[in-house]
Amino acid sequence: MSRPPASVRRERAVLSGYFLGLGVVMAVWGARMPAVQHAAQLSTARLSLVLLAAALGMVAGLTSGGRYVRPERLPALMVGGGAGLAGCLAVLGQCTTLASLLLAAMVFGSTHGILDVALNTAAVRCQDAYRRPIMASLHAAYSGGALGGAALAAATARTPHSTLFLVTGLALGATALVTASRTRALSGTGRPSASFPHGGGQERSALSVARLWLLGALAAAILLGEGAAADWAAVHLHSLHATTAVSATAFALYSAAMMAGRLTGDKLTAAVGAPTVVRAGAMFSAAGLATGASADSVPFALAGWAVFGLGLSTTIPALITAAGTGGPKAVATVSVTGYLGLLAGPALIGALASTTSLPTALLLPALLAAAVAALAHRALENTAP
Repeated sequence: MSRPPASVRRERAVLSGYFLGLGVVMAVWGARMPAVQHAAQLSTARLSLVLLAAALGMVAGLTSGGRYVRPERLPALMVGGGAGLAGCLAVLGQCTTLASLLLAAMVFGSTHGILDVALNTAAVRCQDAYRRPIMASLHAAYSGGALGGAALAAATARTPHSTLFLVTGLALGATALVTASRTRALSGTGRPSASFPHGGGQERSALSVARLWLLGALAAAILLGEGAAADWAAVHLHSLHATTAVSATAFALYSAAMMAGRLTGDKLTAAVGAPTVVRAGAMFSAAGLATGASADSVPFALAGWAVFGLGLSTTIPALITAAGTGGPKAVATVSVTGYLGLLAGPALIGALASTTSLPTALLLPALLAAAVAALAHRALENTAP
């Protein structure tokens, strides 16, 4: 296999840096949420409004990003979005009222959405140039950043969140600006691709409407599971009488397994194809979570969450790759639909748990993973880079 040109390898390094930074920002923001709530003296209901504002902002950002992203605009959107998101984090740390948090969270979410579309569109184009899968490793950089951000938040637990947000935001924002010349030099901005066959602003979708919505539905199913892992893994372990420290380990194991899977996912995809990798991984994750949720055992539960993360690790990168053949609007559509699953997942699991039990409710993401396995070939056929 021929070695990609140096310019394309530099592009991959730049994109990895952006994905890593995005993971850091989101982990720091999420991990110190209790401090944000305490500083502004918010009730749980009012904190939910702040999170809703961020979610609505992200949906708006994803939608507008899909409409306005073009190859020639990618560098500016990446630099502006990266620096803007970091700046929003710094501002959020200084907000001490509900009104200021709502406004800052809305802008934070919108900037996140625009940056997400720009990064994934650039990633699809970079993968086109590589002529082999690299999307999973780029998303692994996000997972690594999230783990690093969570570790940073834990290590600075005694530091005021306002200081952590300010320092992290300024550092990442300055990095985006200092490296702007490298970002502006991305070779992909003028390169023809499947999404932009003429290298200009005209898109030619290679996706049918039915297939696009199938990709979106699968993304929603997978991200519902990710939301369940983020919000319910620790609760699940606690319900099995695990200590607080062991309960917190559940999501860490899930995240670490997902990152490990993404680091190896590109080689597997190149060897056997995305449909086979996603189908096998989704079946593996469904079996793992179903076993872990059904067993009245802490070790089995921990193993179940780890297997769940490992099995799902390559799914979202594969879905984004498939959507990329339809251009930024298709990437945005799949992202918005998937994000709705991420938002709805924790609440839906909670509602099911209140009427049945938490182990029973956790069978839902396992069943959805099995459905993804069944539909993977139809959604992902003929999507090799």
